[in-house]
Formats: sequence, C-alpha cells, structure tokens
Amino acid sequence: MFGCVNITSNSGGIPYLRTSGVSVTAETVDFALGFRRVPPVGYFTVNVADLIPTGTTGTLPVRLTLNGQTRNLTFFGGTNVTAADLTGTGVITVFMDWYNGLLQLISPTSA
Repeated sequence: MFGCVNITSNSGGIPYLRTSGVSVTAETVDFALGFRRVPPVGYFTVNVADLIPTGTTGTLPVRLTLNGQTRNLTFFGGTNVTAADLTGTGVITVFMDWYNGLLQLISPTSA
C-alpha cells in the first residue's frame, strides 16, 4: 500500500513574472523580478523584457533577484546560464526550489 503525499507546487497556476530591470557588473548580469507571492518550490515563467546591454561580456553568469534574494540561474547539471545564452527578449521557464538553492532554466533560449 502506498502512502498519500500532498504536493502543493503551483496549486494556483504557473506564475508569470516580467523583469523590472537589468544591471551589469564586472561579475554578473542581474535581472530584477521584484517582490511577488511566488511559492518557494515550483515553476514560473519570466518575460525577459529588458535587453542585456550591448558590449556585455558573454561569459558573465545570469542571476535572478526575487523577493530580495538573488540566485544564479543554471542549466541542468548546475552550469551557469550566461549573458551569451540570453540574447534579446522573450519568455523563459524556470524551476525554483528555494530550500535547496536550485534555480534552473527549463526552456531553451534558442531555436
């Protein structure tokens, strides 16, 4: 007999967030997502509405700031998403597990 486990990820649908700014330093590219009521574990969609400025080093890791906390965005396996991976604007899907420090790009960024 199997036990019953309640999973509450995305019970209200998948949140849709729009970037509210991008800042570039010598070490990172940070996209601001503001303060939102997003479950700490689950998927969300990001409308990357802000272009990474021309001339930004393509190897800089991309980070997302949500609810005052900033984390590196990674691919499967833990490799950082870089500025070269997010050219232009568009929509990406992300999986977040804030308890375990996971912020992973799910959707591809190119055709």
